[in-house]
Amino acid sequence: MKYLPYLVSVVLASSFVSFAQPAQAQVAYGSYVGIGPTVGLSDGGQIGGVLAVRYKLLETPVSFRAQALIGQSTAVVPTVSYDVPLNWQTDAYLGAGLVLAGGDTPSPVGNKISFALQPGVDYVVPNSNTVIFGNAIIAFDAYRGGGGTALSLQGGVGLRF
Repeated sequence: MKYLPYLVSVVLASSFVSFAQPAQAQVAYGSYVGIGPTVGLSDGGQIGGVLAVRYKLLETPVSFRAQALIGQSTAVVPTVSYDVPLNWQTDAYLGAGLVLAGGDTPSPVGNKISFALQPGVDYVVPNSNTVIFGNAIIAFDAYRGGGGTALSLQGGVGLRF
């Protein structure tokens, strides 16, 4: 009889443990904001900077992304991407969206509103909040007066939030 309270406490503790759920890891988890260089490879080429933002939707392989490309002129490129995890730190993705550009001077991705594809890679540095990103933006019918495709490459370093 003197061991009955101990037996009851062990039974109760084991019943609470049986309800515990195992933890699940998520690949390349997190949203980020980053900066880096951009290189426009069309229309004579140009060098500039990029401000990149990624908002990762939890539990789905979809992200909302936006990049501001600053060169001779500025363009904003919002996209929705489908993310494919390659390993625990790396995602490859393909995004589709719009290039929002205007004016007479072309940005690294043209000077008119156009459809864009954005393939890229995000790498999360282990044990940190640092992301290394790289992508291309392919803008179709991107130039006033002549159409044509614009291509830019950008990369940089981001901070997860």
